[in-house]
Amino acid sequence: MIPAVGIGAGLVAALLFSVVITGSPLAVLLYSAAPLPIFIAALGWNHRAGLFACAAGALAVSLGLSLPAGFAFACIIALPAWWIAYLALLARSDESGAVEWYPLGHLMIWIAGTATLASVASALVMTTDFETYRAVIGRIVDNLLAEMVRSRMLTLPQGTTVAELSANITPLLVRAVPLGIAASVVTTITANLWLAGKAVQFSGRLPRPWPFIPATTLPRTALPLLAAGLVTALLDGFVGLAGASLVGALLAAFMFTGLCLLHDLSRGQAWRTPMLISVYVALIVMQAVLTPLLALAGMLDTLLGLRKRAAMPPPPPQA
Repeated sequence: MIPAVGIGAGLVAALLFSVVITGSPLAVLLYSAAPLPIFIAALGWNHRAGLFACAAGALAVSLGLSLPAGFAFACIIALPAWWIAYLALLARSDESGAVEWYPLGHLMIWIAGTATLASVASALVMTTDFETYRAVIGRIVDNLLAEMVRSRMLTLPQGTTVAELSANITPLLVRAVPLGIAASVVTTITANLWLAGKAVQFSGRLPRPWPFIPATTLPRTALPLLAAGLVTALLDGFVGLAGASLVGALLAAFMFTGLCLLHDLSRGQAWRTPMLISVYVALIVMQAVLTPLLALAGMLDTLLGLRKRAAMPPPPPQA
């Protein structure tokens, strides 16, 4: 039963991953859901089903597309989903028999770590030579700027050419691209984990009780990790790329805990619903402004323990 479930989930995940080559908006949405079948298999059965899904999906993508594509599927989609699902079901019992499940804050650190590795892997799939990677980013920027100028979405300053503007922007984007990729991977993994958990809970197969998500806060070790990422991001080559990826992943994790802080502190308040609606709408229309503020709120909560002083006690776990 477990191998069959895992193989089926892996083939579905491989199909969702592969449709991205069509380049349509729907294909991008389906690609974002590629980890979902692996999460469902690993959470609803066990981590061995997730491993079968990883192997079957990677083999299918390798045969259907190419070996590098299969490697990318394994490193960016399959293995992160399997590992996070495995951690989510870890538990230990104390002397009284009470069960303690793996904390969500520590799980978010692992999500950030796997997102960092996935971001680096996506660059290495492209090329193992950093100068070639830089050149690829430069060509992408050239094409994008040229298209924006042609469509009159961008007006260049007088005397400035597309090549000159691209030469100024490319060094920044070489570091910004992995930061953005890692942040998006954190968001994708977190969203798929939640969806899979809800689906498996609805089916009655989820082994652990549903956690109280608003109580999630990152451990303080996340702060020195962020500082280390910032320092490493200043270095050249793929080491600097890894540092930028770690920064992006941790900022996304802090952003989620900042949202959890708002959910937690607003419980029982009359203004809770309009406030949360406003925050989520603002995340869509002015993401570049609100995301750093939420990340800062998450950092302050991790450092100072804000909700320990103001939040209500968490409700009993849901079975």
